[in-house]
Amino acid sequence: METEKPMLDRAVIDALFPADLPEPRHWEARFPARTLPEGARVTRFGPSPTGFLHIGAVYTAMIDKDVATHSGGVYVLRVEDTDTAREVEGALEQFGRAFEYFRIQPDEQQGHGDYGPYHQSARAEIYASYVRELMRQDRAYPCFATKEELADITARQQAAKIPTGYYSRWAIWRDADPSDVQAKLDAGAPYVVRFRAPEITTQRISYVDAIRGRLEHEANRNDVVILKSSDTSPRLPTYHFAHAVDDHLMRVNLVIRSEEWLSSVPLHLQLFEALEFEPITYAHIAPLMKQISGGKRKLSKRKDPEASVDFYISAGYPADAVLYYLRGLANGSLGELPLAQALTTAIDLDKCGVAGPLVDLVKLEDISADLIATLPGADILTAMRSWATEFDAELVPVLDTERELALRALAVEREGVDNPRKDLRKWSDFRPAYGFFFADLFTPLSGPDDERLASLSLPAGVITDFLADFAAGYQQLDDQPEWFNQIRELAAKHGFAANAKEYKKNPEGYPGSIREASQLIRIALTGSTRSPDLHAITVALGAEEVLRRLRSVAG
Repeated sequence: METEKPMLDRAVIDALFPADLPEPRHWEARFPARTLPEGARVTRFGPSPTGFLHIGAVYTAMIDKDVATHSGGVYVLRVEDTDTAREVEGALEQFGRAFEYFRIQPDEQQGHGDYGPYHQSARAEIYASYVRELMRQDRAYPCFATKEELADITARQQAAKIPTGYYSRWAIWRDADPSDVQAKLDAGAPYVVRFRAPEITTQRISYVDAIRGRLEHEANRNDVVILKSSDTSPRLPTYHFAHAVDDHLMRVNLVIRSEEWLSSVPLHLQLFEALEFEPITYAHIAPLMKQISGGKRKLSKRKDPEASVDFYISAGYPADAVLYYLRGLANGSLGELPLAQALTTAIDLDKCGVAGPLVDLVKLEDISADLIATLPGADILTAMRSWATEFDAELVPVLDTERELALRALAVEREGVDNPRKDLRKWSDFRPAYGFFFADLFTPLSGPDDERLASLSLPAGVITDFLADFAAGYQQLDDQPEWFNQIRELAAKHGFAANAKEYKKNPEGYPGSIREASQLIRIALTGSTRSPDLHAITVALGAEEVLRRLRSVAG
């Protein structure tokens, strides 16, 4: 007859914890079940401050907030900062900046809510209560295995070609004699606390995922660490244990997270059962992907600048454009709706795909350009100034002192036309696209040898004489054809061909065609061969500024 395994004495277990440590019932009473409408979802987003925030995190948080809001529930922000060794300075500030920019501020977070603290590093006492309870029930135990012993176990398992891990007979402290445990404790040996995985009665477990339906996985056999080493301070749990306690006490009932956590579900379900918690519904979303030669891969923090949330904020993509794009990745049908409707229509988890959606910056920029093209100039300036305050400080006083000019510039080929210009895809495009309108941002041509004129291949004398004559007789006319006729007549006077066809017939007989003459004016006024309508530019600039720029070349 099999003898019962000896257990650690309760007094020995309790001595490992503060004498005044509350019992689990204390925390259950302090964080009662929430009073919410039937069907309400309590979701949580749990970023870790160990690096920059991935755009996939905004994607997940957006879904969290949307599902909670549309169900009449609560969206919680819980900072999972138990990995203190890898914490990156400034990460928390980045979280706040991203949540505000993309309007995914939580209903509850640190300093606001009745179910906190909302930083895991401040919840050590709570975790300790539940670790102690598991140890009392012999569902967890102290483990003194050293790094060398663990490495040896792994090596022997690999040699035997069996699954690696700390389980069954390989878990050398799982069924240790209490006297051996006491001896280690008396010697002050450092230890971790491991979860005693239940004896496997079935090799597979199944559960229903809110996105993927019924799934099956291999059952967990490992005695995972749930409380980190006793020689560290503060003594914190591992993520696996902390999330189970936190989700229960914060009364979360839907966890939306990346599919990378699918393999952890068997362990998490075991922890919920051992802790006698109601199991939680999981929804595992597919990760954002990037197209590469020959296929696609996950959008990488290390390889892809566009993986960082700060990439979108610093470039100045309007939040609505990014949110509209991300919502379309979550539910394809939302991408077919008008932007305003798509931003308010509920995301349906049933319609979330299981294949990772591709992040296409070209498509995002098209969406962003379409959105900006619909905005009044005043709204663009307000958003531009807000962005520039942080990312282009030199632009702020220009926008403030030249507001009317900025509005005139933005109106060029945008207002009163059926097909408005879409050269603004993000706020950082404003300076290269419209900076030439502003004297403080525009560098006039230095003379006929300025490199910006090189593409025209015109002799220096032709350049200076043509621009000098144009400036001498310049008139700021309202009628565009009449205004352009000034260039046409002057081009003929200076020997330019009337059209490109005529010029091609006899390139040696002309300095260029009317095209080169027009481009000469364009470059003198804008510094570029590409710009909006030239007449509209001169109207926005005003005759005085037009003449100043022409004379900078002609003298």
